[in-house]
Amino acid sequence: MAAPWTGMRGVVDVPSYVLMQPTTLCNLDCAYCYLPHRASDRRMPVAVAEAVADTVNRWAEQVERFSVVWHGGEPLAAGPEHLAALMAPFRGVEHHVQTNATLVDDAWCEFFAQHKIEVGLSLDGPPDRTALRVDRAGRPAYHRILRGVQALRRHGIRFAVICVVSDPRPDLATELYQYFTELGCYWLGVNIEEREGVNIRDNTHAAEAVRGFWAELTGAWLADPRIELREVEWSLHYLAAALRGEADTVLPRRRDPVPTIAHDGRVVLFSPELAGFADAPGYGDFALGNVLTTGLAGIVAAVARQPAGWVAEYFDGVERCRASCPYFGFCGGAHASNRYFELGRFDATETEHCRNTKIRLLEGVLDHAQGR
Repeated sequence: MAAPWTGMRGVVDVPSYVLMQPTTLCNLDCAYCYLPHRASDRRMPVAVAEAVADTVNRWAEQVERFSVVWHGGEPLAAGPEHLAALMAPFRGVEHHVQTNATLVDDAWCEFFAQHKIEVGLSLDGPPDRTALRVDRAGRPAYHRILRGVQALRRHGIRFAVICVVSDPRPDLATELYQYFTELGCYWLGVNIEEREGVNIRDNTHAAEAVRGFWAELTGAWLADPRIELREVEWSLHYLAAALRGEADTVLPRRRDPVPTIAHDGRVVLFSPELAGFADAPGYGDFALGNVLTTGLAGIVAAVARQPAGWVAEYFDGVERCRASCPYFGFCGGAHASNRYFELGRFDATETEHCRNTKIRLLEGVLDHAQGR
């Protein structure tokens, strides 16, 4: 086993954000969803939020900006009163919510404004591109999502969008980009569907199709860069640094633990998608502790001091990526959840997620730059 990461390769002492699961419940049943308990309404007790805030409020004093991201399930399914109670213990943080938008109405928009919440939506494009987002009766969710978008626009609330692409190909990229610029979002992140959690759908795609998708998306953004486009902007930022000989300054050699706090206080680090799996074959529970008994700062500190179990195996895998992959400076090593759910281990290296959203992304951006 590789030595625990220390110094510049160590786990960060103070992360920049935490993910909170106010409820496991989601009112949709999307075909590609990774969440194992989305049909159950398991709500986070206020005591869990208070325990997290005890650490986070101190962390927020040490960094310029700290975010608390309310994720799900569908976080709005917890209801405004409960969500407000969960948010109340936090001080000096930015609150974000990632929602499917189907429950967003005027009352929720007033709630967002009152609590100064940054809003992110999950939407995959026009109706045919969003067809995998359905409710439990199999009915399309698109028009309910659009009503939520219209409410946000009525109230002047800016919103970001995460778009999942299940069939990446060049002729889709411009269509999607034009749709989202007209929708009115200020920021767009594009996730090629991942095989993880309870989603076992195949995420293997032809290399040329994926490269072509990213190349065309790059061209669409460069022709009309009116919104922020996460993947392309990050790629260009990295490439510019590489040309200056400063690529190593772009990807920190420290690991941001990305604490994810499940509804019951159990904590997973490094990959939110591991939350909710308590009896994984060969590993058991991915949770590294519970804020109700250990405290979030103690859980992160323990991993930083002496990683063990699946975390140590994951760190070994990242070191293998560092030693073997020419794209490591851009990627930083395959994500823990993608390693496990695709390959069954944490010390494996290249995944389909790597290929689709790191390697072929960078190749596609370069293809566009070279006029291919």
